[in-house]
Amino acid sequence: MTAYLLERAWLGDWFADDVLVEVEDGRFTSVTPDSDPPRAIPVRGLVVPGLANTHSHAFHRALRGRTQRGRGTFWTWRDQMYAVAARLDPDTYLALARATYREMAAAGITCVGEFHYLHHQPDGTPYADANEMGEVLLEAARQAGIRITLLDTLYLSSGFGAAPEGAQVRYSDGSVEKWIERVDGLRVAPHAQVGAAVHSVRAVPADDLGAVAPWVGDRPFHAHLSEQVAENAACLEAYGVTPARLVADHGLLRGSTTLVHATHLTDDDVALIGGAGAYASFCPTTERDLGDGIGPSRALHDAGARLTLGSDSHAVIDPYEEMRAVELDERLATRQRGHWSATELLTAATTDGHASLGWDDAGAIAVGQRADLVVLDPASARTAGTGRDENTVVFAAAAEDVRRVMADGRWVVEDDDRTAIGRELDDVLSRIWEDV
Repeated sequence: MTAYLLERAWLGDWFADDVLVEVEDGRFTSVTPDSDPPRAIPVRGLVVPGLANTHSHAFHRALRGRTQRGRGTFWTWRDQMYAVAARLDPDTYLALARATYREMAAAGITCVGEFHYLHHQPDGTPYADANEMGEVLLEAARQAGIRITLLDTLYLSSGFGAAPEGAQVRYSDGSVEKWIERVDGLRVAPHAQVGAAVHSVRAVPADDLGAVAPWVGDRPFHAHLSEQVAENAACLEAYGVTPARLVADHGLLRGSTTLVHATHLTDDDVALIGGAGAYASFCPTTERDLGDGIGPSRALHDAGARLTLGSDSHAVIDPYEEMRAVELDERLATRQRGHWSATELLTAATTDGHASLGWDDAGAIAVGQRADLVVLDPASARTAGTGRDENTVVFAAAAEDVRRVMADGRWVVEDDDRTAIGRELDDVLSRIWEDV
């Protein structure tokens, strides 16, 4: 057992001073505010629970600073993404994912939901180990010191029944049955869980959605939904309903479902998603980078949905920016302030985020929870004088203000790790792009 005295810590809906936490076997065994123990390791700064990144495509990290050049749309960005997808093998993917997850850890992220569809060799042939690329991601998270929910993704079509083409052939197992057979063979470890996903209603024909629901059961289930107006229009043309209604009609809209982006929704969609008590994973830095639009975050919450946050394409890996962007985007859309409180946004980034990934025992500094701690500098150029409370964390802090990170009782990031992480990223990205 190790005892720490946290100078100032977030306990779910308030910050407390001098919080004594005892950690054993990776969990909090006691949490006591206003303590003055004779022997405990001091932890200076603002301390919050570990944060959950509920939507990641690790290989998209290679696109940062490159796809932002020039003009275009989501669809032209997608072509550039496919070019990277075609280049990766298990060795380069391990190196890239490990460095990307280390960057996440340095920002205070202790758990990632990896939306994984880069399954096979470039020509679509399975590797000798059909799950090699997925197991590479599990290993990358282990080496980075964070937990992972591998959201193994079904991808069968380039769009509403058309066959996969180009880089997409790497994504497809050919049928729901072959996808299930492969995913059932995944080997997991204590730091990992396996969830499930369908890429989108354009990539999984309606006839196949119904076959997914019985197998998914109560495991975490995620899907891209209504990210683009064009997707909604094509879905209406193909099936006569919106993507949200299509997912619901096939038994895949439930309390364990996370709908990613959920940007272009009708009022009926909002009521449907909220009535199911589903999660909505918003990724504001990616959604603005791709020109997706601003989703109805507050309306979804008020209807009964639960907000979570992801960094998606990793144009930025900064969960504090994602938190405040939800509120700031609502201000842009409505020309009014004050839609989301800092407490609500911290909840989205911690307890609700972890729960949506199947980790109900993480995201809070509380007895029995996994011992995750994120230590923020309250006196940086960004945070100084901002009140040393939840508003400091959400509306002032940045990833650069993280000083130390603990995951499952182990310190996985120290303040001086950033230079090494940068060098690691530079090395692997140079290898990926060297022939371009």
